[in-house]
Amino acid sequence: MAIRAVIERGPKDKKSAAYALEWPGWSRGGKTVDLAFETLAAYRDRYRKVVEVAGMESEFDAAGDLEIVEDYVGPGSTDFWGISFAASSFEQGPMPTEELERKLALLEACWAYFDSVYARVSPELRKGPRGGGRDRDQIFNHTLGTEREQFAKQIGVITLPGVLLTPEGRRDHRERYVAAFREYNAQGKGAGRKSTLPFLLRHTAFHVLDHAWEMEDKDLS
Repeated sequence: MAIRAVIERGPKDKKSAAYALEWPGWSRGGKTVDLAFETLAAYRDRYRKVVEVAGMESEFDAAGDLEIVEDYVGPGSTDFWGISFAASSFEQGPMPTEELERKLALLEACWAYFDSVYARVSPELRKGPRGGGRDRDQIFNHTLGTEREQFAKQIGVITLPGVLLTPEGRRDHRERYVAAFREYNAQGKGAGRKSTLPFLLRHTAFHVLDHAWEMEDKDLS
């Protein structure tokens, strides 16, 4: 079966994002719809490393080509960043338990992959336009801080500053985050005032994996 892909365009059509519905974290952007979709397809082998961590290689390898099943207009942030900032029509309401657990496993795989990349790349990274020349620790702190301050709070997970800097702190935070996803989903609740739970899960996975790839791309070791 084809892998369902979705296109999110900026309202001024300056940039677009493309993502795979069933594979959280597999999302790419571009200045045009075609470029976003082509980049998404080009990252298939790279995303497979996350799939390996989750133990889902057989399912992933058996899947067909990417197939666009929805094309919609997102908010202004999509135009600026080339990132998906809105839920598709497929990401409304609670998820079936099997779907939720599968996507949570992939989110946990994204976390594990991010941690492994951080542990092996050089502390100083190659300079470039993306991220304003941040080094490894700055990317690490940004990724964890955004998740703590912006994402997790949407489903009631409060983690104090500095806690995520230790392996034990990250483990505790992630366990509570996953538990909150299950609780909110069971209650049919959304994420924050405007978002949906499926979108928050997908966006969390994308953010952590996007910065893992950033560190890999700028690694000097």
